[in-house]
Amino acid sequence: MSKRDTPIYKVIFLNQGQVYEMYAKQIFQSDLWGFLEIEEFVFGERTQVVVDPSEEKLKAQFEGVVRSFVPMHAIVRIDEVERLGTPKISEAKGGGNVMPFPMPMPDK
Repeated sequence: MSKRDTPIYKVIFLNQGQVYEMYAKQIFQSDLWGFLEIEEFVFGERTQVVVDPSEEKLKAQFEGVVRSFVPMHAIVRIDEVERLGTPKISEAKGGGNVMPFPMPMPDK
């Protein structure tokens, strides 16, 4: 893989029963305990004739967002990629053999 000046990361995370696949230039551990900060979201150029409704929904949802704080336990995977793919939202499919790590209930 060739090294560029600004790497692009593909971040896959769960949000309200859906799997978000996003691309960003900055990812780091947050000062807020248990969160990952994602900055500088990258979307495809509008030069294409075909418009992907899933990508347009993501653009609208993250329009004006400077930084997102995603809980660490919601992160599925982070990859440094050579080129930008298509951001998308898909339904989370259950029935796998992976059990989520048990989290203690917070005291009130």
